[in-house]
Amino acid sequence: MLPVNYRYVRPTVTYGCETWAMTVTEQNHLLVFEKRITRKIYGPTLDNDGTWRIKTNEELERLIRKKNIVRFIKSQRLRWAAHVIRMDTTRTVKNSLNGNHVHQDQ
Repeated sequence: MLPVNYRYVRPTVTYGCETWAMTVTEQNHLLVFEKRITRKIYGPTLDNDGTWRIKTNEELERLIRKKNIVRFIKSQRLRWAAHVIRMDTTRTVKNSLNGNHVHQDQ
């Protein structure tokens, strides 16, 4: 289970991510941000010789169970796309996805 702080950071950072168009550079920035935050939340590691060190990337991957922020965003996009596909054809979002731009008179 992730710490309470982590459960609040990811939803805040990824709010509205279903509609983001991310470049590889932006994905890398998000991964760096996530690693920095995760290191702060989990803190340093005490080695057998009594010295403290920062956690390695592999240790961080194990802690978050390889569910990094980019994978989370991609899964949220797929979830949103499936939701739109199930929508009624009268919905504006569904029509936009299909390329049908219908103007409604008000």
